[in-house]
Amino acid sequence: MGSWGTAISSNDTYADTYSVFFDNYNNAIPVAEITAKLINSNKELEDDASDSNSFWFALAKAQWECKYEDEAVFNKVKAIIETGTDIVLWHELGASSSDFKKRKIALNKFLIEISTPRPKAKPIKKKVIKEPFYSKGDCITFTLANGNYGGAIILEAVYNTEQGLNLVAVTNLDRLLKPTVKDFKNAEVLIKTFAAHKDKAAIYWLYPVGHENAAVFFETIGTVNIEITYSTTYKSQKQNYAFSRDYVSNIIETANRQFEHELFNGSSKQTLSIKKLINKPWWKLW
Repeated sequence: MGSWGTAISSNDTYADTYSVFFDNYNNAIPVAEITAKLINSNKELEDDASDSNSFWFALAKAQWECKYEDEAVFNKVKAIIETGTDIVLWHELGASSSDFKKRKIALNKFLIEISTPRPKAKPIKKKVIKEPFYSKGDCITFTLANGNYGGAIILEAVYNTEQGLNLVAVTNLDRLLKPTVKDFKNAEVLIKTFAAHKDKAAIYWLYPVGHENAAVFFETIGTVNIEITYSTTYKSQKQNYAFSRDYVSNIIETANRQFEHELFNGSSKQTLSIKKLINKPWWKLW
């Protein structure tokens, strides 16, 4: 579920959504555009009610703070709360009676809050440049739960912005020995089938926030040349890669959960080679 408390904001998905929203807002991107990008890049959350609810709560709170009226988002959140679907979910997930009551109070207070117009829109913060943690083409390895080595490749690095984004593709590497650059080139992208995921490629735009403390889990073993340029602009991004801020969760934990799932269920029939993501098609070279 990714929750650490009963408060509306005490959830990983909420925190990520809220953070991404204001990273864009503080870069003077219109709220309508931010909203459209977030909704389109997080469609897979609809398969997980707990994450889906937290996503809409965060979006509604962010819009409210910006004094942006979005009837569709407000009504969706209102329906989640008034129909009791979020409370039912907490009950199904085994919440204690104490947490159950606290959550219900938090939901009611939240609805009252966003139903009351905010006096002033949240001001745009002064732009602070953040640089990506990894360089384009970096091949990073890490230790899996089974003791083997996994790997991810940095498809893009965005410089001189407030986001400092890296586009990261988690691979299906699961090796006894530390992988080489050649291993990365010949690898496949990890296709997620665990939990509610339905053949979704493990590729994310990741922010550098907090990664200084998590960097110890990763080692850069080399670089590969990437011929393709990837853009964070939604209209040019056909794959709709999700935005997040946690390297350990999105890379290491994702790999561990998928490999554990495959022990009993097998891997996805869908495939996507790293070569396809790093090399331009030969017919585009002329």
